[in-house]
Amino acid sequence: MRIGMRLLLGYFLIVAIAAWFVLSIFVQEVKPGVRRATEGTLIDTATLLAEVGRDDLLSDNPQEGKLAQAFSRLHLRPFRANIGGIHKVRNEYHVYMTDARGRVVFDSAGRAVGEDYSRWNDVWLTLRGEYGARSTPGNPQDPESTVMYVAAPVVDQGKIIGVLSVGKPNSAMAPVIQRSERRILWAGGALLGLALLIGLAVAWWINRSINTLSRYADSVTTDSPLPLPDPGSSELRKLAQALENMRVRLEGKNYIEHYVHALTHELKSPLAAIRGAAEILTEQPPPQVAARFIDNILVQNARMQSLVEKLLAQARLENRVEIVPVSVSIDELFSRLADARAATLASAHITLSWQKSGCCVEGDADLLEQALGNLLDNAIDFTPQGGTIQLAANQSHRQVEIAVTDTGSGIPDYARPRIFERFYSLPRQNGLKSSGLGLAFVQEVARLHQGSIDLQNRTDGGVIATLTLHRPFT
Repeated sequence: MRIGMRLLLGYFLIVAIAAWFVLSIFVQEVKPGVRRATEGTLIDTATLLAEVGRDDLLSDNPQEGKLAQAFSRLHLRPFRANIGGIHKVRNEYHVYMTDARGRVVFDSAGRAVGEDYSRWNDVWLTLRGEYGARSTPGNPQDPESTVMYVAAPVVDQGKIIGVLSVGKPNSAMAPVIQRSERRILWAGGALLGLALLIGLAVAWWINRSINTLSRYADSVTTDSPLPLPDPGSSELRKLAQALENMRVRLEGKNYIEHYVHALTHELKSPLAAIRGAAEILTEQPPPQVAARFIDNILVQNARMQSLVEKLLAQARLENRVEIVPVSVSIDELFSRLADARAATLASAHITLSWQKSGCCVEGDADLLEQALGNLLDNAIDFTPQGGTIQLAANQSHRQVEIAVTDTGSGIPDYARPRIFERFYSLPRQNGLKSSGLGLAFVQEVARLHQGSIDLQNRTDGGVIATLTLHRPFT
């Protein structure tokens, strides 16, 4: 199982357990919480009605008193109330009053007048000066039919002369409890859904970052490293930098061994030519023959010196981990390249054209000039007399594409997989052999700039080399 999926499952399991724990507590507390609130309201109501019912009880005719008249009018007058989506259309209170012996003298429902309620908890406890309340099922077959009664003493001159009880069916509270439970469960479901979405987003981000690092590590093993990735977090960025440092260190031994073999191979031909020329010169040939072999020695010496210098430049570049980027004008680069190659272009009868683009990139100006110079030199070497080379730059979003287009012979199919290898080169128009380090240098420059280099054959002949770099932040 992928690490992102494991993190997602672990995160979601923690959220689900926490949500279940919190929701279960909320759901369990809804019903008793609503009933406690209702009981508090019943206490206030019973205390208030006990004051109204005192005069009725003292009058010895409570069934015709003010309390009885009020309930008679209440039953005759329907009402409608919308309490947060719960519709209330009738009075649900059941009120009865007993005398000091616990006998019912008033019943709002008119059913229990004259009955002895002295043994009911609400009446029994209240007559003894305690808090009296009870919950009694209205239908013994239905456990949800219970009615909560709360009693208050009817006091006259400091003496308890009766008890007034107010009852309310628990079923009247059911809509409130059910709505609260539904809302809590919906909120819990929404919380889990949101947690799942967040978890998926985090898992996707972690997998993407790890896949980026994996692709970078795989590219190192194939000897074609990608630009150092930016995973998007300081920890993963440190890991990416550690991978880059490890790549540089691990490549050190193979790097030196490869360069020694390559350098030995590349130096064989000029050394053999120098040795042959030296052997002939020891025989003291005629002056014109000696001058020709001396020139050959100088040419081969210059070739070896150029090769060593390029190898040193390549080695310094490949050992660099990062650069200090600055804003570099592409137009200025093009202008310097055109001026530096003007004589070479003229002698080869090649036309170089470029237009101002106003583009800028983030990078090292010297390295970019060397890289573009290598691309331009390649274009010159492979373009026949009378050909043209074009420099262009186009920007889109956060990138700039710098293109060097020639009208040469193009890249053979067999050479395409190897064009970025060190010391691999193709025959030039002028017949000279290249060091094979130019494109490898360009690739390293692109890597350091977190850009890319791509060479493609044109349909009408020639090659277009595209160096993609980042635009500066504005």
